[in-house]
Amino acid sequence: MRHHLRKAKELYASGGLLRTSKSVLRYVPIELNNLAFRLRHGKGTRIMSEDWDNLLILDACRYDMFADRIDIDGSLESRISLGSSSEEFLERNFATVEFHDTVYVNANPYIPRLDLDEGTFHAVVDCLGDWDTELQTVTPETVARAAADAHETYPDKRLIVHFMQPHAPFIGELGRNMVGGGWTMDHDGEPQHGVETEPGIWHQLRDDTTDVDLETVWEAYLENLDVVLEEVADLLETLDGKSVITADHGNLVGERLSPIPSRRKYGHPYGVHAEELVKVPWFVVEGDDHREVRPEPPVERESVDEDTVDERLEALGYR
Repeated sequence: MRHHLRKAKELYASGGLLRTSKSVLRYVPIELNNLAFRLRHGKGTRIMSEDWDNLLILDACRYDMFADRIDIDGSLESRISLGSSSEEFLERNFATVEFHDTVYVNANPYIPRLDLDEGTFHAVVDCLGDWDTELQTVTPETVARAAADAHETYPDKRLIVHFMQPHAPFIGELGRNMVGGGWTMDHDGEPQHGVETEPGIWHQLRDDTTDVDLETVWEAYLENLDVVLEEVADLLETLDGKSVITADHGNLVGERLSPIPSRRKYGHPYGVHAEELVKVPWFVVEGDDHREVRPEPPVERESVDEDTVDERLEALGYR
């Protein structure tokens, strides 16, 4: 609700009363659906209050897809996320609070965009500088390598590891060659860098501008999850303590909102609380004894510049 009110103020400042009124009318059914969802499921889980030493976040991973693909020893539960997008999830879990007993290994551009790399954690290990310009994302191999190094460097801290997959762009063999799944191609089939990118597959499905069928999109989406789970399985072998695999949010793949029905939805808009968006996996891998964790003042680091953040957000479909 607060986000929608903030957006309404911005619309009023830029577009006047008529444009604001149209936007408000569009969001009323969403907020009524959100209210119905909260009455059924509660307010959601504050992840920092949960029991874990290592929290591995898979960006945009639905509970049902995770349950179908996970092949690691552990126990599967679920949680209700505080956000239906990375921005909302990060704001509601971390904004205005300090967690100086925690190190955040990050591949999501919203951490610097929300200034959560400035004193929120003991340290933020930034992987955005290792951006893969061909795949237009940070690969899971890069994040897993940084996480293993961080675990060794900060043995007395809780560890959050934020992978970008299975969030698009899709980087598996099927996904990266699918129209809208990976990068923009020219007529010779070569990646086009430094130009406006093709709309992502969720936008194309929403706007009905793609010939790719939904079954193929699902296969590419699941493939993206398999790619990251392979790295997660290897990483777990190097981490001590109790580990949990979860997600910041899910993704709509053609579902309609309820109880007030909507047209079919795709992607993960801010502030839309439906099961496909905020029911997330909570997969517990019991390790050895808990680490002895102690808070310490944040370490100094250089922030990612705004232009870089904007470029990364655009490549991930947020602009």
